[in-house]
Amino acid sequence: MDALESVPLSRRSLLGLALSLGALTAARLVRAAALSSGPAPAGTVTIETFAANGRSTGTATVPRVVKTDDEWRAQLTPLAYEVTRHGATERAFSGALDANHADGLYSCVCCGTPLFDSRTKFDSGTGWPSFYQPISRLNVVESDDRSLGMVRIAVSCKRCVAHLGHVFDDGPKPTGLRYCMNSVALTFAPRG
Repeated sequence: MDALESVPLSRRSLLGLALSLGALTAARLVRAAALSSGPAPAGTVTIETFAANGRSTGTATVPRVVKTDDEWRAQLTPLAYEVTRHGATERAFSGALDANHADGLYSCVCCGTPLFDSRTKFDSGTGWPSFYQPISRLNVVESDDRSLGMVRIAVSCKRCVAHLGHVFDDGPKPTGLRYCMNSVALTFAPRG
């Protein structure tokens, strides 16, 4: 009798998995269509600028970085393109910047906007570079991400709308936040 009772559960589990995968595929197709349908609207954004030593040089109103899908493909590696332009995620422990412990600044791979300071980086054990705060709240945008059947907060570059990663509320003091970023979405420059 136990074997017969487990058959409907297995079929239900299989159906649930199939529906979840279908929803994930549909969400990715919608996001891909939105991102590849053309460049984002032009305009300006206000960001905070920083010197090579990490000191703020104030705010600046700068042109939004807008490129066609072909231009992004030409500029970025295939993985950086998929992560920043289509919201993919690199494999845990595969990115070069996870184990980077040098002193410096992390910027957007797409447009060069400063995003994180190494002084806020910590080892989260997750396999992705993690920070407890961005270098400036003006330089990032947070939005709801309901893909993969869960609700997360996605983090993007304000200037070029590059997907960077996600923020979670399980980080260290003083913020309690963990900005879990993809290495391929960032560049690193030693503090000057």
